[in-house]
Amino acid sequence: MTLELAGGPDFAAQAPKTARWTRQYTAGAVTFGCPARTSERTPRVWSGRGLGLPEAELTGFAAQLRRVMKHEAYWLARDPEAGDAAIWSPGRYDDEDGFVYFAGPCTHGGPWPGYRPARTFTIALPHVRGLRIRVAAYLAPRNG
Repeated sequence: MTLELAGGPDFAAQAPKTARWTRQYTAGAVTFGCPARTSERTPRVWSGRGLGLPEAELTGFAAQLRRVMKHEAYWLARDPEAGDAAIWSPGRYDDEDGFVYFAGPCTHGGPWPGYRPARTFTIALPHVRGLRIRVAAYLAPRNG
């Protein structure tokens, strides 16, 4: 970003960056955080049943899943049979809220039923590949 001062030369200034996603690894899971979201755009999780993301966030989230799959923790926990896409449903777009929902093994630690906003959510590392496949399949018609 370049700023121009009245009557002065141009200079480069870094725009502040707020992380869109954070990732924390344990031996068997990755916890995603999303600190830069308004409450209306915060991912929604039905603990143990599914994940909902704003459709506009899917491309960025796909990149996060790709990064997880490159991390050593993923390869240590990897189970080729658990990485099947069948554990996740195909993405379902909800035109009322603009979210895409994937039924599958995602948790947020809360006992409440239904999809709830969650600033953090956890996915077992062996299930990351299946979700990545489902997200990529959802995005494929939009990219082609």
